[in-house]
Amino acid sequence: MFKFLKPQLSAVLLLASMFCSAESLAQAALPQAAGAKPWLNLGRAATDAEVKAWDIDVRADFVGLPKGAGSVSKGEEVWEAKCASCHGTFGESNEVFTPIVGGTTKKDIEVGLVANLTRPDFPQRTTMMKLSTLSTLWDYINRAMPWNAPKSLKVDEVYAVTAYILHLAEVLPADFTLSDQNIADVQKRIPNRNGKVKFTGLWDLKGRPDVQGELCMNNCKVSAEVASILPEFARNAHGNIAEQNRLVGPSRGADTTKPPLQEPLKVAIASGAAQAPKLAVAAPKSALTLAKEQNCLACHGVEQKMVGPAFREVAARYKGNMKAEATLVSRISQGGSGNWGQIPMPAQPQVSSEDLKTLARWILEGAK
Repeated sequence: MFKFLKPQLSAVLLLASMFCSAESLAQAALPQAAGAKPWLNLGRAATDAEVKAWDIDVRADFVGLPKGAGSVSKGEEVWEAKCASCHGTFGESNEVFTPIVGGTTKKDIEVGLVANLTRPDFPQRTTMMKLSTLSTLWDYINRAMPWNAPKSLKVDEVYAVTAYILHLAEVLPADFTLSDQNIADVQKRIPNRNGKVKFTGLWDLKGRPDVQGELCMNNCKVSAEVASILPEFARNAHGNIAEQNRLVGPSRGADTTKPPLQEPLKVAIASGAAQAPKLAVAAPKSALTLAKEQNCLACHGVEQKMVGPAFREVAARYKGNMKAEATLVSRISQGGSGNWGQIPMPAQPQVSSEDLKTLARWILEGAK
């Protein structure tokens, strides 16, 4: 966090925000005097505007929190439009995401410790059970939600959504308006506010870091062939990453059960020194298999409406429409809203053009 470590951060920001120009590169290429540090002529310090663009965090003491306010009722409106499709109307979530609300009691609000966290038989750790600082919830919504359009919420909408979540957890009444003026008082009602464990070594500037290494600026013990890949012994150490990734949205993990095409081999192929390996052509996947892989069935039923319309509803609406296939291909790839209600259809840019056509035709045929 920028505001916790200002002395240390200034050096990090200086390095991270260097923008090399032709002039600075030319200077760096000139012969250096003995003992000179060649990197001193590279780049420039970050401007105040550049630092400000990154420095949007909100500290636990609410330093950095922007001015604003949002009511529980407004939060419910925003929630229904932009949050409920993934997190449920009452924060109970669905089969994809972890529940946000639940597992806390009025007694927890009084003492500041969630009793169910000590129960090994309690079935689910919800967000409100684990949350200790309200700034964390506000900050995460502000910078990362909605997941398919992060940072799109206005400041007052972030306050409103936060207030609605706290209302669902029975921390705030239905007529409450959360603001930068009263958020510190609300912090005193967070069910697990006293549940944080403090590791002194990570907070004390004189503490020993938990990662040890050696400074190296010359004759470093690193092979020139090192590439940005996992070593073979570690590639599948934790199972297939592709199967562990969230099943919605464009992000997909690598299939770590299969070896990657190594960089040296790519270079050899490009130079003509080696031939590209002959890969077996996989049989085309069925539309149903594609729908399952892309998790279409998490939001759409074949015959019944779920989060989105049933596939056979879509087929009935577009029956006889000559542009139906192209329209569906665009909707799946780019997303959209308004055709079937307020809940948006997230964009799916990871789906190939051929798979898009296969899915669109299958839907228009009634998902048979």
